[in-house]
Amino acid sequence: MDHLKAVLADWVEESKKLAHHGQVAAYIPELSHSPHEALGIHITSIEGDSVSAGNCGTLFTMQSISKVFTLIMALMDRGEDAVFSKVGKEPSGDNFNSMLKLELVEPGIPFNPFINAGAIVVSSLIAGDGPNDKKARVLDFFRRIAGNDSLDYNHAVYRSESDTGHRNRSLAYFLKENGVLMDDVEDVLDVYFHHCAVEVTCADLARMAVLLASGGVDPISGESLIPRRFVQIAKTFMITCGMYNASGEFAIEVGLPAKSGVSGGIMTIVPGRYGIGVVGPALNRKGNSVAGVHLLERLSSEFDWSIF
Repeated sequence: MDHLKAVLADWVEESKKLAHHGQVAAYIPELSHSPHEALGIHITSIEGDSVSAGNCGTLFTMQSISKVFTLIMALMDRGEDAVFSKVGKEPSGDNFNSMLKLELVEPGIPFNPFINAGAIVVSSLIAGDGPNDKKARVLDFFRRIAGNDSLDYNHAVYRSESDTGHRNRSLAYFLKENGVLMDDVEDVLDVYFHHCAVEVTCADLARMAVLLASGGVDPISGESLIPRRFVQIAKTFMITCGMYNASGEFAIEVGLPAKSGVSGGIMTIVPGRYGIGVVGPALNRKGNSVAGVHLLERLSSEFDWSIF
């Protein structure tokens, strides 16, 4: 990690200057209070070493990054056939909250698990006796893979997102009408809005990412927490759909599996080597951290991390 430690702080400061080109996600009112100029990163190796720089202690909610792990939970609970009978495996080419193709394309299931419609369906497939049981299982699973028993929901962000989530309700009711969503809409959305509101630091994200980088085996304990097949599925979706409508560009410029969220977080994997957590709340037009993407582009280029 010495090569990273030598340059990381300086590169963070250079990338941070780009934050003024972006805007925080004010459409969720509580996120409008996020520190616009912040940029932090934490990198953890599969051997357990780590390095961090910038505003890496900043707390932020996972938002869409949580979709990686709820997908894994649904796969573990229901199996591939059940999950992919309700959600597709292809990039949508539309905004993450679009409902356009649900009406235009047969059979009317969401294109993938990372757009909002797909993640709402996936939330309904998590096993549990009602929404409270499902939320408890989600939080327990997230704590285990982050190695942090203090992870919790940010209830202010949850309420803010729930109170203003009109488009997500529209998506959910449309899916209910189409027979794709079988459970009560408000129960499903309660689970969905809660897992988006799990609060983490860059170090938590890096720890979750390094578990994926090591194929689902905890690199510290040696315990298998996620079946390798489901890690493979999650990483593939991260490459094809993880950065919203900029996933293709990110694959070309960075070449690593990643998932972003509108809080400014980015979880990135260097397979077999590192897990990376980044936060930079100022977003570009595609909903990704301006400074965070720039920093990851530089790291991947300078250290030849691309998997392609």
